[in-house]
Amino acid sequence: MFRQRAVIHHIQDVTQGSLRDTCDGNHIRYTIFVNARRIVTASCGALLGASIVITHAAFVRTNAFSITFIDVGQGDAAFITTPSGRQILIDGGPDRSVLRGLAERMPWWDRHIDVVIATHPDSDHVSGLIDVLERYRVSYIFDPGVAHDTPQAESLFALVADEEAQHVLARRGQFLDFGDGIRLEILFPDRDVSGLETNAASIVARVIYNDIVILLTGDAPESIERYLVSLHGKDMRADILKAGHHGSNTSSSLHFVGLVSPEYAIISRGCDNTYGHPHESVLETFARFDVSVLDTCTEGNITFESDGQSLVRR
Repeated sequence: MFRQRAVIHHIQDVTQGSLRDTCDGNHIRYTIFVNARRIVTASCGALLGASIVITHAAFVRTNAFSITFIDVGQGDAAFITTPSGRQILIDGGPDRSVLRGLAERMPWWDRHIDVVIATHPDSDHVSGLIDVLERYRVSYIFDPGVAHDTPQAESLFALVADEEAQHVLARRGQFLDFGDGIRLEILFPDRDVSGLETNAASIVARVIYNDIVILLTGDAPESIERYLVSLHGKDMRADILKAGHHGSNTSSSLHFVGLVSPEYAIISRGCDNTYGHPHESVLETFARFDVSVLDTCTEGNITFESDGQSLVRR
């Protein structure tokens, strides 16, 4: 599959006019030109309510969406390919094993990833992203803006500063439109999370492709699940739920799972983890709602493809 990189030609800072009236003149409107197409997104703070449209000049459509939950041991990493060949990586696991998973899903000559999302800076989610950024060019990098003080997180964000990538603070209301039917929406954070505990600051995102919805929750705990339910109610429904915090009993609460009502729950964890993941109570919750549980410990890489109407396990 041939894939041409989405190129940002220009980012313009415009702080006059209506934006000043609505945002007190302290924030930025970004005018993004991608392959000569003009996209305007307004921001109050950090691209709040923004849309990023990623396009490209030439590509061969695959006509299928795929998502792979990569077996990275005790950690998280999910890799998405859109029908037009756009690529998104959500988290990178605890080490360079994510590279093996990417090599299985990407052509050998491809050294570009359109979007990387670091849901939060814990080492089991971001350490592998260091290796990713050293090997691949990245167009956009999202993170929640929570304080990070681990050596791995410090190394990652030092690399981010050196990248030619657009660094975006993830906030509710943002979405990525890939121009091929795929839409990735940020549901949380919806505020400054710099002082929160890292799990509670996790980026929660959902991917929508026509009738198919995938909910990715990072390590978001039950308190954030309750908050999202209060905002969305039954609109939290998803076909695939990436179980929060590797199947820990701090996440995947009964009410949340019941409203999401997924067909599949994905547990990303190491077989020899010392945390007891997945906890029995979480497995019981999924069983109560007849959710099929797939575990990277026993399954290895877990891949689904979709045409927007149905899901097929590969």
